[in-house]
Amino acid sequence: MSVEIKVPTLGESVTTATIAKWLKQPGDAVKEDEPVVELETDKVSVEVAAPQAGVLGPQAVKEGDEVEVGALLTTVEPGKAGAAPAAPKVVAPEKKVEAPAAPAAKPAAPAVDSAAALPAARKMMAENGLNAGQVGQGTGLGGRITKGDVLGFLSQPQAATPAAAPKPARKDDPREERVKMTRLRRTIARRLKEAQNTAAMLTTFNEIDMSGAMALRAEFQDSFVKKHGVKLGYMSIFSRGVIAALKEFPAINAEIDGEDVIYRDFINLGIAVGGPNGLVVPVIRDADKMGFAQIEKTISGFGKAAREGTLKLDELSGGTFSITNGGIYGSLLSTPILNAPQSGILGMHSIQERPVAVNGQVVIRPMMYVALSYDHRIVDGKEAVSFLVRLKQNVEDPRRLLIDV
Repeated sequence: MSVEIKVPTLGESVTTATIAKWLKQPGDAVKEDEPVVELETDKVSVEVAAPQAGVLGPQAVKEGDEVEVGALLTTVEPGKAGAAPAAPKVVAPEKKVEAPAAPAAKPAAPAVDSAAALPAARKMMAENGLNAGQVGQGTGLGGRITKGDVLGFLSQPQAATPAAAPKPARKDDPREERVKMTRLRRTIARRLKEAQNTAAMLTTFNEIDMSGAMALRAEFQDSFVKKHGVKLGYMSIFSRGVIAALKEFPAINAEIDGEDVIYRDFINLGIAVGGPNGLVVPVIRDADKMGFAQIEKTISGFGKAAREGTLKLDELSGGTFSITNGGIYGSLLSTPILNAPQSGILGMHSIQERPVAVNGQVVIRPMMYVALSYDHRIVDGKEAVSFLVRLKQNVEDPRRLLIDV
């Protein structure tokens, strides 16, 4: 008896996915729990496995199609590899025939049928009093409107009028290559723009003398590795420093929800790591209850999973504050963008030896610029500056983290 393979539940707030790649073709023999198709969601790639051994049936959707949770992908038929079973007959739902609209008095932009929108997009358009014609041509397969298209339209300032002339198509140079953005990259672009449009973002800076942290690592690295099986890195020192500072300035760990402010008595740290498809931010849950070794192990596991593309959806949600380290790529200074709805993000940068004044003397010290971007609607400038000063003190003398001062 054949068994259907459907789009699984994809995690919090994720209702659709894109067929990124078929790993098996119709007629191929598959083993139980063997991946047959790769889905790309707004957050991460997910492999869907065969629920039983057998022969893969016909594909109900093609690569590039956008599918909803619960949609049929294919089937697994009992038997051995060979010709693919015949595709099941699909009865298309009867469409309501509408009378053609009367011709407009003036030329108008071509209408977009709401049927060209995916269900999640139609629901969101209805909730916001929109129609398909306002949103325009979609980015889904065949020009279908996706939920991301609606969110993108809602995030745009309503400056253009319906009578505005359409932007002429860009003429590509023969030496150029046009590549469609991946779903993940489109989502990253949309979320970053939403953060800029929503939050009152401001960035404040400071610099940290890394001598103390470097001395700590040099003194205890061997014994730390021997006991815990992982290296003592700067990220755990900064994480513990951030945790201590967030407890002192809780507004930076809070978020705005409508006209309310939600304060938390826990800290979930998002750590930005580079993956094959772009930057992702896995979350260390209850980081305030972890020591240096546990934080280092968790970050190391996230880095490995990001490189291999095996991060789970629930590992990418629920963060309350984020840390991004552009220094590993050579960045000297930057202004990180908030990871909405969070109210703060710390940017770490390269360590460079620079001349600094210490007790009236010019000395060479390993220095790092740090940047805190924050939502000025909830965090005052005094809090943001004081947060960075406390972080500076914690990292320059890590002993403070041990005695809680």
